[in-house]
Amino acid sequence: MYLYDELDRTLIAERVAEFRDQIARRLSGELSEEEFKPLRLMNGVYLQLHAYMLRIAIPYGTLSSAQLRMLAHVARRYDRDFGHFTTRTNIQFHWIKLKDLPDAMAELASVGLHGMQTSGNNVRNITTDQWAGVAPDEIEDPRVWAELIRQHVTLHPEFSFMPRKFKICVGTSSHDRAALRIHDLAFRLHRNGAGEPGFEVMVGGGLGRTPYLAKTIKPFLPKRDVLSYVEAVLRTYNQFGRRDNIWKARIKILVHDLGVEAFAKEVETEWQSIKDGALALDPAVIAEIAARFRYPDYERLEDSPPVLAAARRADHRFDVWMGNAVANHKVPGYAIVTLSLKPEGGTPGDCTAVQMDAIADLADRYSFGEIRVGHEQNMVLPHVAQRDLPVVWRALDAVGVATPNIGLVSDIISCPGLDYCSLANTRSIPVAQEISRRFRKPELARELGRLHINISGCINACGHHHVGHIGILGVEKNDQEFYQITLGGKADDDAKLGTLIGPAVPYAQVADAVETIVAAYMELRERPDELFIDTVERTGIEPFKERLYAAH
Repeated sequence: MYLYDELDRTLIAERVAEFRDQIARRLSGELSEEEFKPLRLMNGVYLQLHAYMLRIAIPYGTLSSAQLRMLAHVARRYDRDFGHFTTRTNIQFHWIKLKDLPDAMAELASVGLHGMQTSGNNVRNITTDQWAGVAPDEIEDPRVWAELIRQHVTLHPEFSFMPRKFKICVGTSSHDRAALRIHDLAFRLHRNGAGEPGFEVMVGGGLGRTPYLAKTIKPFLPKRDVLSYVEAVLRTYNQFGRRDNIWKARIKILVHDLGVEAFAKEVETEWQSIKDGALALDPAVIAEIAARFRYPDYERLEDSPPVLAAARRADHRFDVWMGNAVANHKVPGYAIVTLSLKPEGGTPGDCTAVQMDAIADLADRYSFGEIRVGHEQNMVLPHVAQRDLPVVWRALDAVGVATPNIGLVSDIISCPGLDYCSLANTRSIPVAQEISRRFRKPELARELGRLHINISGCINACGHHHVGHIGILGVEKNDQEFYQITLGGKADDDAKLGTLIGPAVPYAQVADAVETIVAAYMELRERPDELFIDTVERTGIEPFKERLYAAH
C-alpha cells in the first residue's frame, strides 16, 4: 500500500470543502445545471438517467481494508447497498442524492479516496496490473511509476483542459494483464540487450467510435525520463489535438491523422527540450516514492504445503476453485486469489456493502489488509498464505464471490448500459445476466476454456467490446435494441481488435447468438485444448458467420 502524505490529505480535504459550497449554490438555485456541470464533472459526479452518479478513483487498483470498509459504508448510507467496479478500476455509486454528496465525499476523503479527475478532459485514473508487486513475472512494482505519474498530472494546470480525456497505463510484467494497447499512453518495462530496465512507450490506443491499438513510438526510454516523456506527449497532444470536433479529439485520431512517425518526431522534439531539466528523475526521488509503499512482512512458509493438497483431494469444489481463481505468488508459500464479481445472473462488477465488509475483514486476516481491483471488474486478495486457502475459500463462498469462472465464458465484462447511463443506446446488464445463465454449468464453462465476452451498451465502448473474444455492442435501430457481434478481439500481449461478424441481431436473440457461436467453436476446434481465440485466428470468422446466420 502507498502511504499518502499531508499534502495529499490537505488537497483532498480542500477539494471537498470547495465542492460542498458549489453543491449548496446548485441546490439554492444560484447555479443552473449547465453552470454546475463543469464543476461536478471535475469531482467525478455525472447526471445519469435516474440520479446523479459518483465515480471514485482507485489509483492503480489498490485498496486498503479501511478504504473498502468506507466504500461499503457509503454504499449502505448514501446509495442502495452496492457499488459498481468499472474497467478503469474506479467504483461508481449510481443512486447518491445531490444533497448527500458533500458528506459522502468528506467521509471518503478521510481514508484518502476522491473523485478528482475521474471525469473531464484531463488525465484519468492511472491503471496497472492488478497483480502488481506480487506477480512472479514482473521486473519491478509498476505502482511506483503509476504513483509518480499520478502526482505529476493531478490538477496540473497545463493538462486540466485537454482536447479530450486521457488514459495512462503502466505494466512491468512479461504478460500484459493491464490491456496496455487500448490506452492513450502506455509504458511497458522491459530490459534492453545490456540488461538495463527501461520503458517501451505506446501511444494512440483507444476504443469507442473509432478503435485503435496503441503504437510504439519509443522502443526504449530510460527510467529517469518517464515524467519528461509524459509531459512531452501531453504537450504535443495539447498543441495538435482537435478541439473543434469531439469525435476527432482523442489522441488516437491525432496519431492516425499525423502518422505515427510524424507524431513521434513532434514528441521527440518537445522531449529533447525538457528531458534534462527539472523533470529528469533523480534516483533519490524514485526511491522516495518507492519507500512510501509498504510491503507485507511475509513469513517463511512452505510452498505447496501438504495440508493444501489434502484439502484439494477432500473437496472437489475447492479443488476446482483452486485451479481457476488462485495464481502463483512471487513469495514461496503465498498465493494470489481472484474474487469473482460475476455470479450467475448477477451484474458484472457489482459488489454489495455486505460483500465489501466481508472482503475487508478477510483482507485484514489473510492478505495484510490489502485488496486489488482489476480492469476485468473482479477483485483480488494479493497476499494469501497457501495454508489459509481452504478457510479463505469457504469465507468467500459464503458471501458469493467464489464463483470459479475467472477467465471463462461467464466472467463477462460489461458497462452499466441503458439501465443507468444516459449515453447508452441499449441494455448491457440483462444481456450479461442471460448469457451467464445459459452457461451456468461449471463443467461446460471449464470445457470451453478461456473465453472472454465483453458487452458495451453504446459506441463509447466502456465494456471494451472491441477486444473481447466475443464482443457485443448495443445499437439502436428504429427505436429497437440491436447488437453487433465481433469475434477475435483480445487485450493481452498480442492485442487485436475484433472483426464484425455480420448484421446486428435483436435483443431477444443475443444470448442465442452467443450459444450458436460457442457451439460452432466446439465443432471447429481441432483438439479439446484449442482455445476459442486460437480457433477464430485459425479459421477466420466465416465458419462462425455461416452457422450464426443459418440459425438466425
